[in-house]
Amino acid sequence: MAQRAFNLPNMLTYVRILAVPLVVLCFFLEGHLKSSDFARWSALIIFLLASITDYFDGYLARAWQQTSNIGKMLDPIADKLLVATCLLLLAADTDRHAGIAGWSLWAAIIILCREILVSGLREYLAALKVSVPVTQLAKWKTTIQMIAIAFLLAGPAGDKIFPLTTQTGLVLLWIAALVTLYTGYDYFRAGLKHIMDE
Repeated sequence: MAQRAFNLPNMLTYVRILAVPLVVLCFFLEGHLKSSDFARWSALIIFLLASITDYFDGYLARAWQQTSNIGKMLDPIADKLLVATCLLLLAADTDRHAGIAGWSLWAAIIILCREILVSGLREYLAALKVSVPVTQLAKWKTTIQMIAIAFLLAGPAGDKIFPLTTQTGLVLLWIAALVTLYTGYDYFRAGLKHIMDE
């Protein structure tokens, strides 16, 4: 049991969870919430490294036949922690008017609400011994979401190199939110069949 808990795929998942407070720390380097260019680039690098582990932990677990219950449980939790933390930081960072604000908040709210609702549904269905597989579209949603957050983390620091960095991030965030609505509906439609059968 201990050996499975500390295999390489699970260690990569733990690294992704540890990346969450590090991203937060980048925004608080000056003792308060302030996103200097250095903070933005640092947060982006940590986020990208954490996102890469999301691919490799699942791939290695399957390739090396090292799948474990703790890995299956923590992998989606790590993803949600990372995404939720970044969205909240970007929404809270009003210092440079380059985060998630105004109507863009709705995109972040849609994404967060969907994650909570689907997690609740999965937990309920797990008690019924029912598994709802992750669809290919849901995987694309996660990819678009991660790219959007990466652009938004770069934000005003990235705008100095590529002037449309922030705007690209916001457009991708809305695309992710729309795909999120559809995949969320898809999950609930699949889950409701089992709930109604009960």
